[in-house]
Amino acid sequence: MPATPLATPIAATAEQLAAVKFDDDGLVPAIVQEDGTGRVLMMAWMNAESLERTLETGRTWFWSRSRQEYWCKGETSGDRQWVRAAYYDCDGDTLLLVVEQEGRGACHTGEHSCFFRAFGAEEAASPGA
Repeated sequence: MPATPLATPIAATAEQLAAVKFDDDGLVPAIVQEDGTGRVLMMAWMNAESLERTLETGRTWFWSRSRQEYWCKGETSGDRQWVRAAYYDCDGDTLLLVVEQEGRGACHTGEHSCFFRAFGAEEAASPGA
């Protein structure tokens, strides 16, 4: 059994956190990318609290719009994400989290990435596969 990855908290400054622009619902999209492969695993929503939890714990925390609650990726499935780096874009309105993905993958369907369906030909390969 492989060893559980270690959490890597990220010390963000107050100025960096203030640069993040949340929408009218207090949310910002967070793209999750796999460390080492660069493959996009998923996109989820964060509010200020889930962003701070993510940076402090080194695990991905999101805000569920449907359940109206926080969720830490992998707590029920075991498919945890260990943050290796975190970025905000030039406009401050999108986040990028680079993670070490533990378990089967990021998608609740059992796929490694949520982006496993391609437009066009049925046989189209998924990105980074």
